[in-house]
Amino acid sequence: MRAIQQKPKLTGRSSSHFTRVARIYAAELGVEYSFQVVPDLLSTHSADYAGNPALRLPILESASGSWFGTLGICRELARHSTRQLRLIWPEDLQDPLLSNAQEFAVQAMTTEVALVMASLSGENSDGAQHAKQRTSLLNLLAWLEGNVDGTLAALPETRDLSYFEVTLFCLLTHLEFRGVVPVSPYPALLAFCARFGSREAARDTAYRFDR
Repeated sequence: MRAIQQKPKLTGRSSSHFTRVARIYAAELGVEYSFQVVPDLLSTHSADYAGNPALRLPILESASGSWFGTLGICRELARHSTRQLRLIWPEDLQDPLLSNAQEFAVQAMTTEVALVMASLSGENSDGAQHAKQRTSLLNLLAWLEGNVDGTLAALPETRDLSYFEVTLFCLLTHLEFRGVVPVSPYPALLAFCARFGSREAARDTAYRFDR
């Protein structure tokens, strides 16, 4: 791994679960960065998203260029770190249980964003598309609840951090933060959150609304 040439800049929001994934990785990896807040999530100007044409966050600007998308950002942070951590990435999950768990955690994050953005824009919450998205989210949470313990047990014991654990933690805590759906029906997921939430990186990146 190479040492940092220049402090990178992360553009996002403190209330965003995708941004929090990147911030947890930065904290675990010991990578310092500056933080730029996206002022308005309904903005249609790419300049507000550090030039991201998809109008999505987070974005990382480093000496090597701009990185769009959370997974790519986390990989770049790892390349900047001087810490020798064993990181488990999505491509390391070579059986259906692990692969599906990772897919469903990220899919649930994306679905939740769609529900939150629909609420912010005042869309009809009684429509068929909204109902389908909500049902999808509940189905994903039910699957994760039934499979989280087996998934965690199947991950390498010697890992320092896995993308699955970080995304799952950020999803569940964001659902509670935003009140999109209740999380109390999922005791196994809540138990995982309590364990992961004891990490310093998790405590230091708690959700809040940027002013």
